[in-house]
Amino acid sequence: MEIDWKKLQNGSDIRGVAVESADEKVNLSPEIASMIGSAFVKWLCEKKSIDAKDVKIAVGTDSRISGTILKNGIMRGILSLNSSPFDAGLASTPAMFMSAIFEEFKCDGAVMVTASHLPFNRNGFKFFTSDGGLEKNDISKILAIAEHEKPYSDENVTCKKIDLMDRYSNLFIEKIRSGINSRINYNSPLKGMKIAVDAGNGAGGFFVDRVLKPLGADTSGSRFLDPDGMFPNHEPNPENNKAMDAIKDAVIQSGSDLGIIFDTDVDRAAIVDGSGEIINRNRLIALAASIVLDEHPNTTIVTDSVTSDGLTLFIEKNLCGRHHRFRRGYKNVINEALRLNNLGEECHLAIETSGHGALKENYFLDDGAYLVAKIIIMAARLNENSKSIMTLLKGLIEPVEEEEFRVKLLDDNFTAQGESIIESLKDYLQSINGWSIVPNNFEGIRISCRSENEKGWFLLRLSLHDPVLPLNIESEISGGVKTISKKIAEFLKSINKIDYSQISEYIENR
Repeated sequence: MEIDWKKLQNGSDIRGVAVESADEKVNLSPEIASMIGSAFVKWLCEKKSIDAKDVKIAVGTDSRISGTILKNGIMRGILSLNSSPFDAGLASTPAMFMSAIFEEFKCDGAVMVTASHLPFNRNGFKFFTSDGGLEKNDISKILAIAEHEKPYSDENVTCKKIDLMDRYSNLFIEKIRSGINSRINYNSPLKGMKIAVDAGNGAGGFFVDRVLKPLGADTSGSRFLDPDGMFPNHEPNPENNKAMDAIKDAVIQSGSDLGIIFDTDVDRAAIVDGSGEIINRNRLIALAASIVLDEHPNTTIVTDSVTSDGLTLFIEKNLCGRHHRFRRGYKNVINEALRLNNLGEECHLAIETSGHGALKENYFLDDGAYLVAKIIIMAARLNENSKSIMTLLKGLIEPVEEEEFRVKLLDDNFTAQGESIIESLKDYLQSINGWSIVPNNFEGIRISCRSENEKGWFLLRLSLHDPVLPLNIESEISGGVKTISKKIAEFLKSINKIDYSQISEYIENR
């Protein structure tokens, strides 16, 4: 097969084009999926020192239109080695991990067919064992094995079906019941509470029918629960403005006490309070940190690199915790939390601004539904006293302005080019009054800009996957981002083979 296997790797996931478009040809077909399925079996056999005939693997999919044929491809590859695939049907990514944990399934591995919030024609695979999600090196090894496997055509696959989502949903029902611990109505502790859910036509609709309704919640304000792999209403992404406006509108129109939005495969989430206040990104981290630090005083909260200075103050001054700002990438954040715990530094939460939140009490699994369950418990307690979850964010200082730009790298060796630009910036900042390098930074270069007309910071880093330098800028004052941007543009204009037109256009139009 003419296929560039390395291009299928996206960090610790596999992603590709599953449906042909005018601009993109398919590189992730059922045949390719079958080769990856058998490669995963061989990788598991080596990893766990077991025979292929004893390997059990659960396979699930989100609502994407290519999900079923790719799932069949994966299962066909598993069957080719006489291993046992289990069809979990429509599922969430975190539930697939739990198939390796729940005693009644105890799978050796799991595959989730998903491409998160990417366009409908994309798809991919996430892999799990009982140790958690696979690492980047593991994916490289699986793809190296797959390249030499026999492809199998798309055909119907008969294997045992499992109702994994029912078992997974019951976990939340029991957690919310015991967490609220209502003396009045233990079994239906959400009775009298109105909660709107936006599943974005992904896999998250289960949370309404299998979790919230059995707990007594009024979910009549919910939207886009039906799985539809064309995502006709909005991008299923808690970082997308249209998506957040949709759940905000649902809450306000229905008079709900709380709004919840999931991404396609439910490993991310965001919240809207009863007044329509959006709680995502820094606010979501602050809310999660408030809940976790109430349960585990003084613990460390690990976040990615683009979180705000105000969040650090909130975690360390208001909540008396420690904020450890690390690299972007949910696996990076989770692995750093694991590393700190292994060194004896207590850490109970690892969370990215994108909405990936992982708790120590839940295997450090980035599970949007689990984080939401924790928030629902707190919201129900506050609701009894006519309070909103926004009260937990009192004292959080938020930026007046924030922008993200992408500087395109046009050199063939873009990694070296990006690293060189970051190094050159260190020399440039010596000439700028009020600029200083922020210490203990693990990604790119973070600069504090404390002049009176700036009062902010910026982070310039190399993208994890693309020939791009993302630039995040925040300011505590109006006009601060433009002032900082002008100085950065002055630095960039002397560099060859880059495109910083996004910054130039922002400066011209503000």
